[in-house]
Amino acid sequence: MTTKSLFKNDSWEKLDWHWQGHKIRYTVAGEGQPLLLIHGFGASIGHWRKNIPVLAAAGYQVFALDLLGFGGSDKADLNYTLELWELQIKEFWSQHISKPTIFVGNSIGALISLMLVTNHPEIAAGGVLINCAGGLNHRPGDLNPILGTVMGAFTKLISSPVTGKLIFNNIRRKSQIRRTLYQVYGDRQAVTDELVEMLYQPSCDVGAQKVFASVLTAPAGTTPDELLANLEHPLLVVWGEKDPWTPVAGAKIYQDLADHNPDVRFEIIPQAGHCPHDENPEAVNAKILEWLSNLN
Repeated sequence: MTTKSLFKNDSWEKLDWHWQGHKIRYTVAGEGQPLLLIHGFGASIGHWRKNIPVLAAAGYQVFALDLLGFGGSDKADLNYTLELWELQIKEFWSQHISKPTIFVGNSIGALISLMLVTNHPEIAAGGVLINCAGGLNHRPGDLNPILGTVMGAFTKLISSPVTGKLIFNNIRRKSQIRRTLYQVYGDRQAVTDELVEMLYQPSCDVGAQKVFASVLTAPAGTTPDELLANLEHPLLVVWGEKDPWTPVAGAKIYQDLADHNPDVRFEIIPQAGHCPHDENPEAVNAKILEWLSNLN
């Protein structure tokens, strides 16, 4: 099936939902069993532009939203945590879906999806985790003492009103965004001007720097191991083979689980990086649709 961009010429349907006094941007396409797509750090609905039309055309009702603090959603001055976004999505589900849903996420969006599937099994029908993050940030003990000291100093700098702005303004430059994407995408051809612009524009919003600082200094949250202990629903885990941020070697817990649990499936996308759904959407869409058809 040919992959088309849902967002060319800004033609996608922008819908707004007001949650706890904040505007949340979302979209919906198609009819059928609901899927809810959750993006990763710094991304937005647009990161699913190559997936939404294909999944919707296959007979699913596809929802996607921007997490509070990202994309077209408000950049509220809050303490950001995984639990805040978990609550946001659960209440979105209550108001807009109210049917057992497949939660699909990338990176921290995958970790939030796992939280929803395991902490709230009554609203879920399953989950698709794409290069799932191990936490919102590094946990104590994740880093060696020297690197831990460096990261501690960096978090103080990023939280400062003066140095924080300088660091953020450097990181959000289009040239720097492109260099970062080159590091985490296996195929440089997938790093397009459209993708860079999609990540850059929300960083210009008032409050974006404070969101960035809050996320980088937030607690790591519950571990995937702890969440998986409560898994009741089927799970598809998809991993880009060349991901430098969440290396496939660290996905052993999912591979081992798939070896012993017939309701868990683990798939590797060769040569892809941290965002295989965008880098190689044909392969990822096919694996999701095959898994969904067997699930149904």
